[in-house]
Amino acid sequence: MRKFSLIFMLACTCTLAILAQNQNKKLAVYSIAFYNLENLFDTINQPDVIDEEFTPQGAMKWGSMKYHNKLNNLAYAISQFALDYCPQGPAVIGISEIENRGVIEDLIKTGPLANRNYGIVHYDSPDRRGVDVGLIYNADLFTVENSKSVRLVYPADTSMRTRDQLVVTGTLAGERMHFIVNHWPSRLGGEKNSRPKREAAAALTKHLADSLIQADPDSKVVIMGDLNDDPNNSSTSKVLEAKKKQNEVKPGGYFNTMWPIFAKGIGSLAYQGQWNLFDQIIISSNLLGKDRSTLKFIKAEVFNRDFLKQEEGKYKGYPKRTHAGGVYLNGYSDHFPTMIYLAKEVN
Repeated sequence: MRKFSLIFMLACTCTLAILAQNQNKKLAVYSIAFYNLENLFDTINQPDVIDEEFTPQGAMKWGSMKYHNKLNNLAYAISQFALDYCPQGPAVIGISEIENRGVIEDLIKTGPLANRNYGIVHYDSPDRRGVDVGLIYNADLFTVENSKSVRLVYPADTSMRTRDQLVVTGTLAGERMHFIVNHWPSRLGGEKNSRPKREAAAALTKHLADSLIQADPDSKVVIMGDLNDDPNNSSTSKVLEAKKKQNEVKPGGYFNTMWPIFAKGIGSLAYQGQWNLFDQIIISSNLLGKDRSTLKFIKAEVFNRDFLKQEEGKYKGYPKRTHAGGVYLNGYSDHFPTMIYLAKEVN
């Protein structure tokens, strides 16, 4: 990739990062991010979900102080996303492990996020713990046209209650974009035994993405979420058919922007000394290529800045959690955020 020099200019009503290419062409850069917020619960016991531990009387002693500390920490972290290229931060951020719309509203009103024009897309999911996926977006950069929440039906276990898949359609840089936000079934019971559930979730995601592109071939799709699998696992590599290399992607196919990063040993979460990259961002083939007259992918990263890391002890370098082993750490999340950058020529 060519080295770009960073300059800034005022475009429309918002400040965008502009990259000057060697050919003196200017690119407006937009960031798309995903962040598992790790148990962003309010302090109120909801009778229809299993959230008792996140109440003042529960195991986590989850009172107002801890809740507001969590909001402040997450708001600061999000405010730092993508600043090297995008002064206003990401245009769109997919999020997971949120209890309800109220906690998202509290988050976007907190600290530095209050100065950004963030909107929310959220639906309640049937997950027994009450955690959902959602999407926040900078309304100065992205315009929502419609959205829907799609339920995963798993005939082999009709008692399963997992997160719905969120589909949001809108306009970014004058182009039609579709975002599918996921939090696929966990590895509870072991990776092998739980694998079919994630493969079923992947099949649903692929059906949704393929249908969107078939209906409007010029539109572009971004699939993101905590998939509870790595890029090389069967759910993403075989069922979703998300490729490791850009030159392997056929028209109508998908590129896993996180696979080359995972191949370098970089992860977004760690367990017992092993790094995984569950927080993936996968893009449709029409976001690849060198034609910068439309939005194109330029780079991806795991946002693993030092302030998000455990600073000492056995888990030094791991994501700094809110709680670990029953101890309150006043951290951020057990996942690092991930993000991609898209660019388009501007006059």
